[in-house]
Amino acid sequence: MKKQFENKPKLGIGIYTVPDIAQILRIPYYKANRWISEYWDNRFGRVFQSKYSWTDGKSKAISFHTLIELYIYIQFSEAGVKTKEILQAHKILSNKFNTPFPFATSYILDHISTDGSKIFFMVNDAVIYNIDGTNQLNLKFIESFFKKIDFTDDNLASRLWPLGRKKSVVIDPSHQFGQPVIDGTNIIPSTLFNLFQAGEPVDFIASIYGLKQKEVRDAIAYCKSAA
Repeated sequence: MKKQFENKPKLGIGIYTVPDIAQILRIPYYKANRWISEYWDNRFGRVFQSKYSWTDGKSKAISFHTLIELYIYIQFSEAGVKTKEILQAHKILSNKFNTPFPFATSYILDHISTDGSKIFFMVNDAVIYNIDGTNQLNLKFIESFFKKIDFTDDNLASRLWPLGRKKSVVIDPSHQFGQPVIDGTNIIPSTLFNLFQAGEPVDFIASIYGLKQKEVRDAIAYCKSAA
């Protein structure tokens, strides 16, 4: 049995409620709640004798690393991989590398690919193994799913760029408890978006917050995409 991992609210790991998750990942509330409860807390949690979420009895929340895992889960799902294959991949990689967050670890993600049906893991830059244990050779790599993710030196996800790195909005657990902000600031996009909706021009909003107009436009684009 694997050792329990610490997963409780504290500064620096992000705090994301189910409504937060639904908005950031653009999925229905019921899906976010079900995936956390059924997959991460139940199936994956049993492996480490720990829940991935914490609750006060009414509301439920997760950390940034679990948010990233949900993001990766969605990428695989949208690529056509069945849920049972994704869950099996998580279980095998979690055991192999002794980490509760295999889908938030750069080394693992950098060696994962899919053919739209199965998930594969590459070993020694040459041979690719099907995650269920059968060998698969000469599988062409699909581009990695984590181009929007920054990683720390210890390979764990550290920041997520929901609109891509060319945009200014970033999700960083060390700022505003992990809520989306304008890069390099603690300014939340919705603050700028609310002013824009009230009729304030972009150049005025940028001037009063000391931002570039592009940063304001990126905030507006983020809020519109998350609506």
